[in-house]
Amino acid sequence: MTNKIDFRPVILAGGSGTRFWPRSRRARAKQVLALDGERSMLQQTVERLSPIAGPEQVWVITNELLAGEIEAQLPGVPRGQIVEEPVARNTAPACGLAAFLVEKSNPDAVIGVFPSDHVIGDEPRFLKVIERGITLAASGDVMVVLGIEPTRAETGYGYIETGDDGPRDGVHVKRFTEKPSRNRAEEFVGAGNYYWNSGMFLWSARTLANAVREHLPETAPLLEEIAAAFGTPDFDAVFAKLYPRCENISVDYAILEPRSAKGEHNSRLFCLPAEFGWNDLGSWESLYEYQVETRLRGDGDGNVSEALGVMTLDSGDNYIYSPKKFVALVGVQDLVIVETEDALLVAHRKHSQDVGKIVKDLAASGREELI
Repeated sequence: MTNKIDFRPVILAGGSGTRFWPRSRRARAKQVLALDGERSMLQQTVERLSPIAGPEQVWVITNELLAGEIEAQLPGVPRGQIVEEPVARNTAPACGLAAFLVEKSNPDAVIGVFPSDHVIGDEPRFLKVIERGITLAASGDVMVVLGIEPTRAETGYGYIETGDDGPRDGVHVKRFTEKPSRNRAEEFVGAGNYYWNSGMFLWSARTLANAVREHLPETAPLLEEIAAAFGTPDFDAVFAKLYPRCENISVDYAILEPRSAKGEHNSRLFCLPAEFGWNDLGSWESLYEYQVETRLRGDGDGNVSEALGVMTLDSGDNYIYSPKKFVALVGVQDLVIVETEDALLVAHRKHSQDVGKIVKDLAASGREELI
């Protein structure tokens, strides 16, 4: 199937390196780190798609701080297809620029948008879902979003409300809801027709480009002019001049929500429900939970460690990263301990999502060498 359809993965790999500080930094964001194995999150993202898309078909949207490391990690991806945003403008301009770039060579090509920091447990099942989505996206003016069957009332994810059955095991999308309250999240999970929004989308270059023209009428001409300059000596200057003028907005708010507002049976927006061991590693807490669930590392007391050595006494449910030092824990619970050459983080696991606040304080105090 994928031999007949031109499939172009677009990997979103920007980021400021705050969530996994002190391991992550501006020039070493989490997607270029090996958080759950020997390969980086970015490398795993590209590799799991390799059965249906070679590296020459891959586009990466990133920033100038990460581009060099990404080029080194992905030697098969053409350097010109590692696109460096001059400023961060969220996912709508990034996805839109990819659409206009691909539209120039093949408007019928199917673009798959993939964050570079997810883990997938069952890759064969993942690929089967993607192949169905590619076929569906190639069938016309169609948008496809991968929905994850929720396992808990998670308030940190967006939700997709679905309706009637559609083609290719898909279901019609009714609406999107971003990060609901605890009570609403519990209602969603109990209803049975809500899915977590994975942030993975499939659509033809033409469909996405036209949607940007429709829903972002001021940004679309800027992106088209940038795309027109691609491959010319003027590209960098045009990119730097025009991209900062693009609207700073997510593709969910800019494209998917207004598309869904056209109505369940008029939007041509479909969700492919799936369960393939998906995890959005957004904090030290989520990494700890993932490694406990998958038994990647751990002991009988729930301690997960990657260290030169660890000894525990009356201590449990801690996450330890200290590859160059021995760590001894006595009488402590639910901690995150991360040691690098120039910094040491000690935090309660339940507060690990607040690490970004430390990075902001470091920036405000002029400690640029630590961020």
